[in-house]
Amino acid sequence: MLMWLSGWLEQYYHAFGVVQYITLRTVLASLTAFVIALMVGPGMIRRLTFYKVGQVVRDDGPKSHFSKAGTPTMGGALILVAVALTTLLWSELSNIYVWIVLITTMGFGAIGWVDDYRKLVKKNSKGLPARWKYFWQSLLGLSAAIILYWKAQTPAETHLLVPFFKQVMLPLGLFYIFLTYFVIVGTSNAVNLTDGLDGLAIMPIVLVGGALGIFAYVTGHIKFAEYLAVPYIPGVEEIAVFCGAIVGAGLGFLWFNAYPAQVFMGDVGALGLGAALGVIAVLVRQELVLFIMGGIFVLETMSVMVQVASFKLTGKRVFKMAPIHHHFELKGWPEPKVIVRFWIISVVLVLFGLATLKLR
Repeated sequence: MLMWLSGWLEQYYHAFGVVQYITLRTVLASLTAFVIALMVGPGMIRRLTFYKVGQVVRDDGPKSHFSKAGTPTMGGALILVAVALTTLLWSELSNIYVWIVLITTMGFGAIGWVDDYRKLVKKNSKGLPARWKYFWQSLLGLSAAIILYWKAQTPAETHLLVPFFKQVMLPLGLFYIFLTYFVIVGTSNAVNLTDGLDGLAIMPIVLVGGALGIFAYVTGHIKFAEYLAVPYIPGVEEIAVFCGAIVGAGLGFLWFNAYPAQVFMGDVGALGLGAALGVIAVLVRQELVLFIMGGIFVLETMSVMVQVASFKLTGKRVFKMAPIHHHFELKGWPEPKVIVRFWIISVVLVLFGLATLKLR
Protein backbone atom coordinates (compact mmCIF):
# COMPACT_ATOMS: atom_id res chain seq x y z
CA MET A 1 0.00 0.00 0.00
CA LEU A 2 2.69 2.51 1.05
CA MET A 3 4.91 1.28 -1.77
CA TRP A 4 2.22 2.23 -4.28
CA LEU A 5 1.72 5.59 -2.56
CA SER A 6 5.44 6.35 -2.61
CA GLY A 7 5.58 5.48 -6.31
CA TRP A 8 2.82 8.01 -6.98
CA LEU A 9 4.47 10.68 -4.82
CA GLU A 10 7.84 10.11 -6.47
CA GLN A 11 6.69 12.01 -9.55
CA TYR A 12 6.42 15.11 -7.36
CA TYR A 13 9.41 14.53 -5.10
CA HIS A 14 12.12 12.04 -6.03
CA ALA A 15 13.09 11.29 -2.42
CA PHE A 16 10.01 9.09 -2.06
CA GLY A 17 11.69 6.63 -4.43
CA VAL A 18 13.82 5.36 -1.54
CA VAL A 19 10.78 3.42 -0.28
CA GLN A 20 11.16 1.11 -3.28
CA TYR A 21 14.31 -0.38 -1.72
CA ILE A 22 13.60 -3.78 -0.16
CA THR A 23 16.17 -3.28 2.62
CA LEU A 24 14.57 -0.07 3.83
CA ARG A 25 11.07 -1.52 3.71
CA THR A 26 12.24 -4.55 5.69
CA VAL A 27 13.64 -2.32 8.43
CA LEU A 28 10.53 -0.14 8.43
CA ALA A 29 8.35 -3.26 8.56
CA SER A 30 10.19 -4.44 11.68
CA LEU A 31 9.75 -1.09 13.39
CA THR A 32 6.11 -0.79 12.34
CA ALA A 33 5.20 -4.27 13.57
CA PHE A 34 7.03 -3.63 16.85
CA VAL A 35 5.11 -0.40 17.47
CA ILE A 36 1.77 -1.99 16.53
CA ALA A 37 2.43 -4.87 18.94
CA LEU A 38 3.29 -2.47 21.77
CA MET A 39 0.20 -0.37 21.10
CA VAL A 40 -2.26 -3.25 20.73
CA GLY A 41 -0.78 -5.43 23.49
CA PRO A 42 -2.11 -3.75 26.67
CA GLY A 43 -5.65 -3.49 25.36
CA MET A 44 -5.67 -7.08 24.14
CA ILE A 45 -4.34 -8.33 27.48
CA ARG A 46 -7.07 -6.41 29.35
CA ARG A 47 -9.76 -7.82 27.06
CA LEU A 48 -8.48 -11.39 27.41
CA THR A 49 -8.38 -10.93 31.19
CA PHE A 50 -11.93 -9.52 31.22
CA TYR A 51 -13.27 -12.53 29.33
CA LYS A 52 -11.21 -14.88 31.54
CA VAL A 53 -9.35 -16.44 28.63
CA GLY A 54 -6.74 -17.86 30.98
CA GLN A 55 -4.10 -20.56 30.95
CA VAL A 56 -4.98 -24.02 32.28
CA VAL A 57 -2.06 -25.66 34.08
CA ARG A 58 -1.49 -29.42 34.09
CA ASP A 59 -1.55 -31.06 37.52
CA ASP A 60 1.45 -33.25 36.68
CA GLY A 61 3.64 -30.36 35.56
CA PRO A 62 6.27 -28.38 37.48
CA LYS A 63 4.86 -26.84 40.65
CA SER A 64 6.26 -23.44 39.66
CA HIS A 65 3.65 -23.33 36.89
CA PHE A 66 0.67 -23.39 39.25
CA SER A 67 0.94 -19.63 39.72
CA LYS A 68 0.46 -19.19 35.96
CA ALA A 69 -3.11 -20.47 36.04
CA GLY A 70 -5.42 -17.82 34.65
CA THR A 71 -2.73 -15.87 32.78
CA PRO A 72 -4.31 -14.54 29.56
CA THR A 73 -3.72 -16.78 26.54
CA MET A 74 -4.35 -16.40 22.79
CA GLY A 75 -1.89 -13.50 22.77
CA GLY A 76 -0.49 -14.84 19.51
CA ALA A 77 -3.35 -12.99 17.83
CA LEU A 78 -1.42 -9.83 18.73
CA ILE A 79 1.53 -11.02 16.63
CA LEU A 80 -0.62 -12.04 13.66
CA VAL A 81 -2.44 -8.71 13.64
CA ALA A 82 0.86 -6.80 13.69
CA VAL A 83 2.36 -8.99 10.96
CA ALA A 84 -0.69 -8.78 8.70
CA LEU A 85 -1.11 -5.00 8.98
CA THR A 86 2.60 -4.39 8.47
CA THR A 87 2.78 -6.69 5.46
CA LEU A 88 -0.17 -4.92 3.84
CA LEU A 89 1.48 -1.56 4.49
CA TRP A 90 5.04 -2.21 3.31
CA SER A 91 4.94 -5.14 0.85
CA GLU A 92 4.55 -5.17 -2.91
CA LEU A 93 1.00 -6.52 -2.94
CA SER A 94 1.16 -7.70 -6.54
CA ASN A 95 3.73 -10.31 -5.46
CA ILE A 96 2.12 -13.77 -5.29
CA TYR A 97 4.67 -15.05 -2.76
CA VAL A 98 3.53 -12.42 -0.25
CA TRP A 99 -0.06 -13.62 -0.50
CA ILE A 100 0.86 -17.30 -0.26
CA VAL A 101 2.81 -16.71 2.95
CA LEU A 102 0.24 -14.33 4.43
CA ILE A 103 -2.79 -16.54 3.70
CA THR A 104 -1.03 -19.69 4.95
CA THR A 105 0.00 -17.94 8.16
CA MET A 106 -3.46 -16.56 8.85
CA GLY A 107 -5.09 -19.88 7.95
CA PHE A 108 -3.02 -21.84 10.44
CA GLY A 109 -3.56 -19.06 12.97
CA ALA A 110 -7.33 -19.45 12.49
CA ILE A 111 -7.05 -23.18 13.24
CA GLY A 112 -5.18 -22.36 16.44
CA TRP A 113 -7.73 -19.68 17.34
CA VAL A 114 -10.61 -22.17 17.08
CA ASP A 115 -8.68 -24.67 19.20
CA ASP A 116 -7.87 -22.05 21.86
CA TYR A 117 -11.42 -20.67 21.82
CA ARG A 118 -12.99 -24.08 22.39
CA LYS A 119 -10.55 -24.88 25.21
CA LEU A 120 -10.47 -21.58 27.04
CA VAL A 121 -13.80 -19.90 26.34
CA LYS A 122 -16.12 -22.85 25.80
CA LYS A 123 -14.25 -24.87 28.47
CA ASN A 124 -14.00 -27.89 26.17
CA SER A 125 -10.82 -29.63 27.37
CA LYS A 126 -10.30 -31.34 24.00
CA GLY A 127 -10.46 -28.11 22.03
CA LEU A 128 -10.63 -28.71 18.30
CA PRO A 129 -10.59 -32.51 17.85
CA ALA A 130 -7.21 -33.74 16.65
CA ARG A 131 -8.61 -35.25 13.46
CA TRP A 132 -10.20 -31.95 12.45
CA LYS A 133 -7.14 -29.95 13.39
CA TYR A 134 -4.99 -32.25 11.27
CA PHE A 135 -7.54 -32.15 8.43
CA TRP A 136 -7.53 -28.35 8.18
CA GLN A 137 -3.74 -28.18 8.58
CA SER A 138 -3.37 -30.75 5.81
CA LEU A 139 -5.79 -28.91 3.56
CA LEU A 140 -3.91 -25.63 3.95
CA GLY A 141 -0.48 -27.25 3.72
CA LEU A 142 -1.35 -29.22 0.59
CA SER A 143 -3.00 -26.20 -1.02
CA ALA A 144 0.12 -24.10 -0.51
CA ALA A 145 2.33 -26.94 -1.78
CA ILE A 146 0.28 -27.47 -4.94
CA ILE A 147 0.12 -23.74 -5.72
CA LEU A 148 3.89 -23.39 -5.29
CA TYR A 149 4.52 -26.43 -7.49
CA TRP A 150 2.19 -25.08 -10.16
CA LYS A 151 3.71 -21.58 -9.88
CA ALA A 152 7.34 -22.78 -10.28
CA GLN A 153 8.99 -21.15 -13.28
CA THR A 154 12.46 -22.71 -13.10
CA PRO A 155 13.74 -26.21 -12.21
CA ALA A 156 15.62 -24.77 -9.22
CA GLU A 157 12.30 -23.94 -7.54
CA THR A 158 11.42 -27.62 -7.20
CA HIS A 159 14.91 -28.94 -6.41
CA LEU A 160 16.18 -29.70 -2.91
CA LEU A 161 19.21 -27.57 -2.09
CA VAL A 162 21.77 -29.46 0.02
CA PRO A 163 23.78 -27.24 2.43
CA PHE A 164 27.59 -27.09 2.21
CA PHE A 165 27.62 -28.30 -1.43
CA LYS A 166 27.66 -25.86 -4.36
CA GLN A 167 26.28 -28.00 -7.12
CA VAL A 168 24.18 -30.56 -5.23
CA MET A 169 20.51 -29.93 -5.98
CA LEU A 170 18.22 -32.94 -5.99
CA PRO A 171 15.24 -32.88 -8.39
CA LEU A 172 12.08 -33.64 -6.44
CA GLY A 173 9.38 -33.81 -9.09
CA LEU A 174 5.98 -34.43 -7.51
CA PHE A 175 7.73 -35.33 -4.24
CA TYR A 176 8.15 -31.56 -3.88
CA ILE A 177 4.46 -31.36 -2.91
CA PHE A 178 4.89 -33.92 -0.13
CA LEU A 179 8.07 -32.26 1.17
CA THR A 180 6.46 -28.82 1.18
CA TYR A 181 3.41 -30.15 2.99
CA PHE A 182 5.61 -31.89 5.58
CA VAL A 183 7.75 -28.78 6.18
CA ILE A 184 4.77 -26.45 6.64
CA VAL A 185 2.63 -28.71 8.83
CA GLY A 186 5.61 -30.15 10.71
CA THR A 187 7.11 -26.76 11.54
CA SER A 188 3.73 -25.44 12.64
CA ASN A 189 3.24 -28.24 15.15
CA ALA A 190 6.88 -28.20 16.27
CA VAL A 191 6.65 -24.53 17.21
CA ASN A 192 3.40 -25.25 19.04
CA LEU A 193 5.12 -27.92 21.16
CA THR A 194 7.92 -25.49 22.01
CA ASP A 195 5.54 -22.85 23.33
CA GLY A 196 5.54 -23.98 26.95
CA LEU A 197 7.56 -21.42 28.92
CA ASP A 198 7.58 -17.62 29.13
CA GLY A 199 9.25 -16.37 25.96
CA LEU A 200 10.72 -19.75 25.08
CA ALA A 201 9.20 -20.06 21.60
CA ILE A 202 9.03 -16.46 20.43
CA MET A 203 12.77 -15.72 20.49
CA PRO A 204 13.72 -18.70 18.27
CA ILE A 205 10.86 -17.65 15.96
CA VAL A 206 12.33 -14.13 15.77
CA LEU A 207 15.85 -15.44 15.17
CA VAL A 208 14.87 -17.96 12.51
CA GLY A 209 12.47 -15.50 10.87
CA GLY A 210 15.21 -12.87 10.65
CA ALA A 211 17.67 -15.37 9.17
CA LEU A 212 15.12 -16.54 6.59
CA GLY A 213 14.67 -12.88 5.64
CA ILE A 214 18.37 -12.76 4.78
CA PHE A 215 18.00 -15.92 2.69
CA ALA A 216 14.97 -14.40 0.93
CA TYR A 217 16.87 -11.22 0.06
CA VAL A 218 19.87 -13.16 -1.27
CA THR A 219 17.74 -15.65 -3.23
CA GLY A 220 15.82 -12.85 -4.95
CA HIS A 221 18.92 -10.80 -5.79
CA ILE A 222 20.52 -12.07 -9.01
CA LYS A 223 24.06 -10.93 -8.19
CA PHE A 224 24.10 -12.16 -4.58
CA ALA A 225 22.48 -15.44 -5.61
CA GLU A 226 25.13 -16.02 -8.27
CA TYR A 227 27.98 -15.06 -5.92
CA LEU A 228 26.77 -17.31 -3.09
CA ALA A 229 25.75 -20.18 -5.41
CA VAL A 230 22.11 -20.30 -4.36
CA PRO A 231 19.22 -20.59 -6.83
CA TYR A 232 17.95 -17.25 -8.09
CA ILE A 233 14.16 -16.96 -7.70
CA PRO A 234 12.79 -13.62 -8.94
CA GLY A 235 10.27 -11.99 -6.62
CA VAL A 236 11.07 -14.01 -3.52
CA GLU A 237 13.10 -11.11 -2.10
CA GLU A 238 9.78 -9.46 -1.20
CA ILE A 239 9.36 -12.07 1.55
CA ALA A 240 12.13 -10.27 3.45
CA VAL A 241 9.54 -7.62 4.35
CA PHE A 242 7.26 -10.29 5.83
CA CYS A 243 10.22 -11.69 7.79
CA GLY A 244 10.97 -8.21 9.08
CA ALA A 245 7.37 -7.98 10.28
CA ILE A 246 7.77 -11.28 12.15
CA VAL A 247 10.90 -9.97 13.86
CA GLY A 248 9.26 -6.71 14.94
CA ALA A 249 5.96 -8.24 16.02
CA GLY A 250 7.78 -11.04 17.84
CA LEU A 251 9.91 -8.61 19.83
CA GLY A 252 6.83 -6.54 20.62
CA PHE A 253 5.08 -9.65 21.90
CA LEU A 254 8.14 -10.62 23.94
CA TRP A 255 7.77 -7.31 25.78
CA PHE A 256 4.65 -8.79 27.38
CA ASN A 257 5.61 -12.48 27.20
CA ALA A 258 8.99 -12.22 28.94
CA TYR A 259 9.25 -13.94 32.33
CA PRO A 260 7.01 -13.58 34.27
CA ALA A 261 4.61 -13.52 31.31
CA GLN A 262 1.61 -11.19 31.19
CA VAL A 263 0.20 -13.14 28.25
CA PHE A 264 0.83 -16.44 26.48
CA MET A 265 0.96 -17.06 22.74
CA GLY A 266 -1.49 -19.94 22.53
CA ASP A 267 -2.10 -22.12 19.50
CA VAL A 268 -3.28 -19.14 17.46
CA GLY A 269 0.24 -17.72 17.42
CA ALA A 270 2.32 -20.88 17.53
CA LEU A 271 0.55 -22.67 14.67
CA GLY A 272 0.43 -19.55 12.51
CA LEU A 273 4.05 -18.50 12.98
CA GLY A 274 5.32 -22.07 12.66
CA ALA A 275 3.55 -22.40 9.31
CA ALA A 276 5.02 -19.06 8.24
CA LEU A 277 8.57 -20.25 8.91
CA GLY A 278 7.86 -23.48 7.03
CA VAL A 279 6.47 -21.89 3.88
CA ILE A 280 9.21 -19.25 3.80
CA ALA A 281 11.90 -21.94 4.06
CA VAL A 282 10.29 -23.69 1.08
CA LEU A 283 10.15 -20.50 -0.96
CA VAL A 284 13.86 -19.77 -0.45
CA ARG A 285 14.77 -23.47 -0.97
CA GLN A 286 16.27 -23.85 2.50
CA GLU A 287 14.22 -26.66 4.00
CA LEU A 288 17.30 -28.45 5.34
CA VAL A 289 18.77 -25.24 6.73
CA LEU A 290 15.47 -24.63 8.55
CA PHE A 291 15.99 -28.04 10.16
CA ILE A 292 19.35 -26.72 11.46
CA MET A 293 18.30 -23.22 12.51
CA GLY A 294 15.09 -24.47 14.09
CA GLY A 295 16.96 -27.11 16.05
CA ILE A 296 15.14 -26.19 19.26
CA PHE A 297 11.81 -26.94 17.58
CA VAL A 298 13.21 -30.24 16.31
CA LEU A 299 14.54 -31.15 19.77
CA GLU A 300 11.20 -30.41 21.43
CA THR A 301 9.30 -32.49 18.87
CA MET A 302 11.71 -35.42 19.03
CA SER A 303 11.53 -35.46 22.83
CA VAL A 304 7.75 -35.91 22.65
CA MET A 305 8.02 -38.64 20.01
CA VAL A 306 10.70 -40.51 21.99
CA GLN A 307 8.71 -40.20 25.21
CA VAL A 308 5.51 -41.53 23.65
CA ALA A 309 7.27 -44.37 21.81
CA SER A 310 9.24 -45.42 24.87
CA PHE A 311 6.19 -45.47 27.12
CA LYS A 312 4.11 -47.46 24.63
CA LEU A 313 6.86 -50.00 23.95
CA THR A 314 8.45 -50.40 27.40
CA GLY A 315 6.10 -48.69 29.84
CA LYS A 316 8.98 -46.41 30.89
CA ARG A 317 9.62 -42.74 30.25
CA VAL A 318 12.94 -41.43 28.94
CA PHE A 319 12.37 -37.91 30.26
CA LYS A 320 10.82 -36.74 33.51
CA MET A 321 8.31 -34.91 31.35
CA ALA A 322 7.97 -33.98 27.69
CA PRO A 323 8.47 -31.67 25.86
CA ILE A 324 12.06 -31.56 27.02
CA HIS A 325 11.98 -28.05 28.51
CA HIS A 326 9.78 -29.48 31.30
CA HIS A 327 12.34 -32.25 31.85
CA PHE A 328 14.99 -29.68 32.75
CA GLU A 329 12.55 -27.83 35.01
CA LEU A 330 11.82 -31.02 36.94
CA LYS A 331 15.58 -31.59 37.24
CA GLY A 332 15.75 -28.36 39.19
CA TRP A 333 16.64 -25.75 36.58
CA PRO A 334 14.84 -22.43 37.23
CA GLU A 335 12.53 -21.49 34.39
CA PRO A 336 14.53 -18.39 33.30
CA LYS A 337 17.69 -20.53 33.03
CA VAL A 338 15.94 -23.04 30.76
CA ILE A 339 14.60 -20.23 28.59
CA VAL A 340 17.86 -18.32 28.19
CA ARG A 341 19.92 -21.45 27.53
CA PHE A 342 17.48 -22.52 24.82
CA TRP A 343 17.76 -19.01 23.35
CA ILE A 344 21.55 -19.31 23.35
CA ILE A 345 21.33 -22.62 21.51
CA SER A 346 19.00 -21.00 18.97
CA VAL A 347 21.44 -18.15 18.35
CA VAL A 348 24.27 -20.61 17.72
CA LEU A 349 22.15 -22.75 15.39
CA VAL A 350 20.92 -19.74 13.41
CA LEU A 351 24.49 -18.49 12.97
CA PHE A 352 25.48 -21.97 11.82
CA GLY A 353 22.60 -21.95 9.35
CA LEU A 354 23.62 -18.56 7.99
CA ALA A 355 27.18 -19.85 7.56
CA THR A 356 25.89 -22.31 4.98
CA LEU A 357 25.50 -19.35 2.61
CA LYS A 358 29.26 -19.14 2.28
CA LEU A 359 30.51 -22.58 3.33
CA ARG A 360 29.95 -24.35 0.01
